[in-house]
Amino acid sequence: MVILMLFLAVCAGALLSIQAAINARLSQSVGVLRTAFLTFALGALITTLLVIFLEPIHTENLMTVPKWQLIGAFLGVPYILIMAFAVQRVGVATATVAVIFGQLVMSLMIDQQGWLNNTVIEFSWRHAVASMCLILALLCIYKSSQATGVESKNPTSAN
Repeated sequence: MVILMLFLAVCAGALLSIQAAINARLSQSVGVLRTAFLTFALGALITTLLVIFLEPIHTENLMTVPKWQLIGAFLGVPYILIMAFAVQRVGVATATVAVIFGQLVMSLMIDQQGWLNNTVIEFSWRHAVASMCLILALLCIYKSSQATGVESKNPTSAN
């Protein structure tokens, strides 16, 4: 089951990169805010259908859960806006690795502190090594993109 979950998480990451590339192109045509609106409007429509037809009944609902748990719904908006803007300027790979680094740093902090009612997982030397490897990956991908002139080829980049 763990292997399946890891595989699905990798697939979700691949889908995010595809979404970022498509949204960057769409935002060049219609704007970043319209792109984000389309993403969320279409996502809301699809999710509504899934809830109606597939979601089992739960004892709690959106009106009875602790209100802090609803904050997650707002956190997708900055991601979509930032990625639609950033991918045009630094490329999909650099923007994606930067997002993954941000996810790693925050997830390590959440694990270490047990924030948001999560189980505490102590920071280890392995976490530090993984973080350093990701920083190195980000630097290498960014420098490689710079060396090939990605920014200069993009007519919408602000050099």
